[in-house]
Amino acid sequence: MKSPHAPLPKLLYPLLLAALVALPSAASADTLLSVELPRLNVAEYHRPYLAAWVMEQQTGEVTNLAVWYQLDEEGKEWLKDLRQWWRRSGRKLDMPVDAFTGATKPPGVYDIELDGQLAGLPDGQYTLHVEASREVGGRELLKIDFAWPAAEPLNLSAEGEEELGTVTLSLAP
Repeated sequence: MKSPHAPLPKLLYPLLLAALVALPSAASADTLLSVELPRLNVAEYHRPYLAAWVMEQQTGEVTNLAVWYQLDEEGKEWLKDLRQWWRRSGRKLDMPVDAFTGATKPPGVYDIELDGQLAGLPDGQYTLHVEASREVGGRELLKIDFAWPAAEPLNLSAEGEEELGTVTLSLAP
């Protein structure tokens, strides 16, 4: 009879290592931001610019999650209309930033995986900000407070009134 403490065959080491590496990403795949851009019945519709970021409540440290805008020189001019984001972070950045910028989106619901962006945050109290602004339209800012890391699975949400629909932050421990 083999001892339960016998060494593992060397062929199993690569499989065990691959399983250990895959485990954290599979466990945190549920950390997600869902943003709804409502369809508006207006004469002249322009896709909204959008910025999503988290701010540590004690230090004011900002981590950008997403910035959607018209990806050309003219589009950069209008980033200032995302006023809160511009003051906190945008004016210090050289746009575009590969990690989180993208093109504006039409009406719909969009999911943004946050595994990489939130994984490096220190423990603390944070506020998620989602701001949208539209040319010939309005501006709206939604906020959701949360603790990081999450102790249990959480779904936190806020409802917009015009430029934003439902914004949901899903956190996994």
